[in-house]
Amino acid sequence: MQVFRFLAVILMTLVLASCGPRSKFQTYNGPEVTQIQVHKGDRKMYLLHNNTVLRTYDISLGFAPLGHKQFEGDGKTPEGAYRINRRNPNSSYHLSLGISYPDVNDVAFAAAAGRDPGGEIFIHGWSEVLATSRDWTAGCIAVRDREIEEIYAMVKDGTVIYILP
Repeated sequence: MQVFRFLAVILMTLVLASCGPRSKFQTYNGPEVTQIQVHKGDRKMYLLHNNTVLRTYDISLGFAPLGHKQFEGDGKTPEGAYRINRRNPNSSYHLSLGISYPDVNDVAFAAAAGRDPGGEIFIHGWSEVLATSRDWTAGCIAVRDREIEEIYAMVKDGTVIYILP
């Protein structure tokens, strides 16, 4: 009888331990992500190792996604070559990876027009409850929370990101 009780206690401990909060921080030991490609028109993002696609994600974009981001508040997602330059483990959108927009060309263009180019462009998570339409961000690239966990683990700071029309 004692063996049965002991096994029951062990089983209950294991069940309760599995009910605890799951960490949003994953580990990744696969091939290095050498570039990210975002295809705005297809609403797809690809993580690549050289020319091999490692992962594909459906994405949401800025609320006015056509064209290149030029100014603060225009709702556009930038286009061009940038880099992942920071990460935010405490993001309001679960986790986020910063994109190096605006670059010197973006700043110069906006300055010539007497405007602010905007900034704070990220790849970030989202709960489907937050999205009111397919493209809803202020210019960021959004994926589901579980997907940003994977991306956050796979992508290193300095990785190039090509954002294509």
